Amino acid sequence: MTAQHPLGIQLYSVRDDIGPDRLGGTLARLAALGFTHAEPYDIVSDPRALAAALRDSGLHAATAHASVLRHETAELLDAAEEVGVGTVITPWVAPDSIADRAGVQHLADTLNTAARQAAERGIRIGYHNHDFEFAQAVDGVPAYELLAELLDPAVVLELDVYWAGVGGADVFELLPRLGDRVRLLHVVRDREPGNDRPVLGVDATDRMAEVVALAGPALELPVVEVVAHHSDVWPLVERNAGYFRGLVSA
Repeated sequence: MTAQHPLGIQLYSVRDDIGPDRLGGTLARLAALGFTHAEPYDIVSDPRALAAALRDSGLHAATAHASVLRHETAELLDAAEEVGVGTVITPWVAPDSIADRAGVQHLADTLNTAARQAAERGIRIGYHNHDFEFAQAVDGVPAYELLAELLDPAVVLELDVYWAGVGGADVFELLPRLGDRVRLLHVVRDREPGNDRPVLGVDATDRMAEVVALAGPALELPVVEVVAHHSDVWPLVERNAGYFRGLVSA
């Protein structure tokens, strides 16, 4: 029997199709495309129903987006345990909240404290970037670089490759330097036409095989995230699934 290699999808990609009456069918559709994992963006509202739907679909939720700045850590950990999530990732912070060193330090302290609490329950805390962490300089370096320096190594980095490039990063230089700090990747190859931002750094769109290889043995899970505002997202999801399924199985 051929081993099934892990491939995740951020459920925000199909957010219009995961209402209470549609979640089960949507998860089954994603599983049929070859995804093995789903990354929820709401584990707090109804963790029991989410856990049941995931079980029924055969998908796992090893990771989830849920902010330790917006929820009590204990509430997030309770929900994570219910759903079976092992890594709770803060997905976004207000850009102006990390515009100076004090703001970055506060974010790092919050994540580090949550990570210590989570570790007592066998759960990890992570952080997911957008573009502004790279576009904003603090003490002469990108805010992301300072944050990574201040974070406890126990805090997992989920590097969003597209947003890092938009913000000015060269992910081909960044990934080797961060090493095994990066355990998760957000990836996308086919995006909705006209829904792209100018890439201020190095465009990795057509170099995803290199990106996945650079992440190396520390990479636990590539997670597809594709956003469509003006068209049906499912053809994009299907094309990305086929491409990345081929990559992780190679």
